[in-house]
Amino acid sequence: MALKTRLLDDIKQAMRAGDKARLGTLRMASAAIKQREVDDRVEADDALVLAVIEKMIKQRRDSAEQYRAGQRADLAEVEEAEIEILQPYLPEPLSEAEIASLIDQAIAETDASGMQAMGAVMGLLKPKLQGRADMGAVSGLVRARLAG
Repeated sequence: MALKTRLLDDIKQAMRAGDKARLGTLRMASAAIKQREVDDRVEADDALVLAVIEKMIKQRRDSAEQYRAGQRADLAEVEEAEIEILQPYLPEPLSEAEIASLIDQAIAETDASGMQAMGAVMGLLKPKLQGRADMGAVSGLVRARLAG
């Protein structure tokens, strides 16, 4: 089932169940997806939905961290609850060993040597790792491999 369809079905279920917190979070995700469709003038596929949900989760993690730093645990808990609602839409995360293996494969495929090949390696890795790994961390690992 496509992620967008699954999300819309889950919105209907949350409505029927009267789960206001879940309903609000899922509606927010649906609105963000529709906004991207309008902005980019495309029909959302799973990759676009994954990118939107991944961005929403990252924003909520950052917000929760800021709230905790500002002694606002109540607001941080709201953000973390939204993360819990959105998390099931992402695929299973890869282990560090699997990520390292994919990085090695990408470096070998692009015959990369040096930092100038960073874009080519990341371009090859992004579709494989989208939603399954923190791309910021992956970028750091690739940078370390190419530099060393």
